[in-house]
Order: sequence, then C-alpha cells, then structure tokens
Amino acid sequence: MPDETKSIARGLQRRDPDLLDRLIEQYQYRLFRYLVYITGDKARAEDFFQETWIRVLERGHQYDGKSKFEAWLFAIARHLVIDWQRTKKPQSLDALVDPEREKPLQVADENEPSPFAQVLAQERQGDVQASLEKIPAIYREVLVLRFQEELQIEEMAGVLSIPISTVKSRLYRGLDALRGALEEGGA
Repeated sequence: MPDETKSIARGLQRRDPDLLDRLIEQYQYRLFRYLVYITGDKARAEDFFQETWIRVLERGHQYDGKSKFEAWLFAIARHLVIDWQRTKKPQSLDALVDPEREKPLQVADENEPSPFAQVLAQERQGDVQASLEKIPAIYREVLVLRFQEELQIEEMAGVLSIPISTVKSRLYRGLDALRGALEEGGA
C-alpha cells in the first residue's frame, strides 16, 4: 500500500497521463457519487467532478504519498464545493426543486428479489435519502463518507481536515440525527 501511494505521487509529479487515466477510471464513480450527495445537483456535481480532476493534474506535485490518494482526492473535491457554497447567492426554494429528477432504470434479474421487495427497498432507500437531506450538512457529510464511500475514520479526518475525535462525534451525532429523521418520517 505505501509503495502504491508513493508510485502515485511520483506519477503525479511527472504528470503521467496513463496514471491519470487509471486514477480517473478507478475513482470516477465514487467521486461523482460523493459530489452528487454533497451538492444535491447532478449538473453541479459534473462540473465539480471535472474541476477536481483538473486540480489533480495542476497540483499533483503537492501529493506526497503519505496518505491515501482517495483521501487527498476527496479533500480537493470537498474544498471546491465549500468554495462554491461560500460564493453562491441565496436562491428561491422553487429553484432548488427539480421535478424531473432522473432515476436509473434497473433491469430485473432472476436472482434478484421480487418486484414487491424491490419497491420496498427503493422506498426505504428514498426514506434514508430524504432523511439525510433533513440533517445538518456536517453530519450528512461524515455519514456519506463513512457508509457510502466506505472511508476509514482516519481517512475521513484527513478529507475533512478535522481531528479523529471530531469525526467520531459527528458520526455518532449524525447517526442519531438520521435515526430521528427516519422515525419522524415514518410516524
């Protein structure tokens, strides 16, 4: 593992295009999913996705290989979103609602559960997503990093630039807030 991070660091310093292609291929889905979750807007997430990889190319020489590449990558993406949130102007609530939100079509497989079970699972996932949107952003972010992106607590601390103890407390409070929002939505 340390050898892999060191080789990534060396490749980024050389601006190796094959390495960059490999990294994009490896992390594109996780990075895009993370950006969609924290921005709540697919088009905005696409813009941040491209900007993140541009920053990786421009500032690859700053990656030293002492931490996991994905933690460094997610930190870049997070900081881009934070910068955008600082500069954005307040919007009308009507502008925040997208009535034509697309959901990917899922083709049934013989090994999958029944359509009824799938509908129940989708409703539950929708409940979790709706409840995630109700909790404060600092808790939502740690929950997404931990359970969606499967980062370790130490990696999350690096991405968020906060102490491990703060990550743990936000994770605990986030789970508590999510539990409360789920119960509130189900009542």
